[in-house]
Amino acid sequence: MKFHLPPANRKPGLVDYLGLIGLIGLLIARYIPVAKLIPFWGCMLRQTTGWPCLGCGLTRVADRVAHFNILGALDANPLGTVAALLFALMVVLSVLHLVFAMPIPRVELSPDEWSRVRIALAVLVAVNYAYVVVRTRFPHLLM
Repeated sequence: MKFHLPPANRKPGLVDYLGLIGLIGLLIARYIPVAKLIPFWGCMLRQTTGWPCLGCGLTRVADRVAHFNILGALDANPLGTVAALLFALMVVLSVLHLVFAMPIPRVELSPDEWSRVRIALAVLVAVNYAYVVVRTRFPHLLM
């Protein structure tokens, strides 16, 4: 793993674009009740089979993170909460970068390290999905 710290600049990059996406998403979750406004909103897989999809709980996560209810967001979808908090961090980093010209370090991974990251992400998604399934289908097991 290599870290590279570029000189101070205000040139928009990936972190800034992710920060903008995060800001828009969190503002929508904070001020627009999407799940209540759209009548067909919901997980089609869960509505027809009773089983949650990989993304079940993400609307609740966005809403709860936007309202600073982190424990409630973790309960809805732990990995989604981590992603929402990372988006919020990108908002802060983007403001620091674009307003104060703070350099954003670049991380370079070797192909072997990228392989390990992909495997770790696959395991995290599988464990998170198992939690979501148990939480929605078998809540008595978590008590």
